Amino acid sequence: MTAAMAHPHRILIVEDEPLIAMMLEDFLEALGREVAGVADNVADALALVAAGGVDGAILDVNLRAGEQSWPIADALAAAGIPFVLATGGGGDSIAEAHRDRPALSKPFTMDAVEKVLNAL
Repeated sequence: MTAAMAHPHRILIVEDEPLIAMMLEDFLEALGREVAGVADNVADALALVAAGGVDGAILDVNLRAGEQSWPIADALAAAGIPFVLATGGGGDSIAEAHRDRPALSKPFTMDAVEKVLNAL
């Protein structure tokens, strides 16, 4: 990784709310990042991670149909890819294995997204 690429550039978005996913895509574009892919469920996200080209991720903890992002978090951690956990608030329980990860609280602001990505 070159010095110019010190921060993750190609970001995977895992978010089950289409409007929030689109907003994050807009934020990433405005921040000069690339969207590596968007997934709204565990299976699609795992396929994108396996396909490569992801060097960072924003994971919504709770996805629809009761799914949670922990299998994706585990896959990213195993691959050494940094990620941020997006939560709807203090009520979300963070899996113990990932409690040390940076978190992003909803509602998102571009400033908060930029800060958390720069910290990866």
